[in-house]
Amino acid sequence: MTIPVRPAVLASPEYPFNPIDAPIKLDQNESPDDFPDELKAEVLRRLGATAWNRYPDLNSDTLCAAIGRHEDWDPAGIVVTTGSNVLIPLLTQMSGLGRRVVTVKPHFALYALGAHLQEVALTEVPLNDDLSLDVAGLKAALKEGGQPGVLFVSQPHAPAGSVAAFDDIVSLVDAAEGWLVVLDEAYCHFSDTDYRAFARTRPNVVLLRTFSKAWGLAGLRLGYLLAAPAVAGNMRKLIPPFATSVLQTVAAQVALEHPQFMLERTRRTVAERQRMFDALRAHATWTVYPSSGNFLLIRTPDARAAHAHLLAQGVLVRRQDSYHGLQGCIRVSVGTPAENDRFLAAALSVI
Repeated sequence: MTIPVRPAVLASPEYPFNPIDAPIKLDQNESPDDFPDELKAEVLRRLGATAWNRYPDLNSDTLCAAIGRHEDWDPAGIVVTTGSNVLIPLLTQMSGLGRRVVTVKPHFALYALGAHLQEVALTEVPLNDDLSLDVAGLKAALKEGGQPGVLFVSQPHAPAGSVAAFDDIVSLVDAAEGWLVVLDEAYCHFSDTDYRAFARTRPNVVLLRTFSKAWGLAGLRLGYLLAAPAVAGNMRKLIPPFATSVLQTVAAQVALEHPQFMLERTRRTVAERQRMFDALRAHATWTVYPSSGNFLLIRTPDARAAHAHLLAQGVLVRRQDSYHGLQGCIRVSVGTPAENDRFLAAALSVI
């Protein structure tokens, strides 16, 4: 019996992740710290005073207003969903169907997966050998045949952790006339990059942000985009009504009212990232790349062996060697100081 599924869906892989249990979990770029107990208590208090038998806001208006105050952004230009990864295929649906998607490689897997599932022509421009953006190559790809569509660029880049010069991003946007340019800023809190001021001047630029990383709310599943109101208004047509639950709204509101906890944890993560980087530079056979995210990319002689060695020591990291140009690479998230000590002890014991 033929399965009634489009060939593009049948041919597409599932999201490349295989969960593994380990005492030290440093494989998903999560915050190592849970949401503060006192803020959890406040969320529960407010939930107890909220009617659960009523639908939430149609378009997450209350939460968009709170995000707008925090981000200094017009709430009419904010769209909220259950994770910024949900927005990626919807952006392709809005501006790429029957057109094109351009991005780099390696990249966050959902850029390509969203294009494949929706049968959108995809062009992937390899990073340079030093894992920087090939700006000239991306500009050339934008000029290839076909209608303009969506350009995805992450800043900082994942999984490399690199950042492009601001002038290079401006140059790319200048070359992307007629394109929707999506700057994925999932890790922006850990870097010195912030494209809000620039995006306000370019109505074709969309910024993606998330509560999963610096805010430590990956379990909440909540992300958002910052865009021109006209772009956001059209994106809302693709979001199901009442898409954000009462729990998500209340928890995010409480978090946004207390940003200091996030800022303090981010500062610690950046300091720990530097400490780990400095220690790994002394490794005899591993090469660690500078990073502006909450993770480090490391090139080893054998990613499988490195992953197995660390796992045997109770430390779980993420293999990246299946991605273009990342042969031998693993990626480690920045954890607590104690977790990072365990990782470094295991890593530096490899000859």
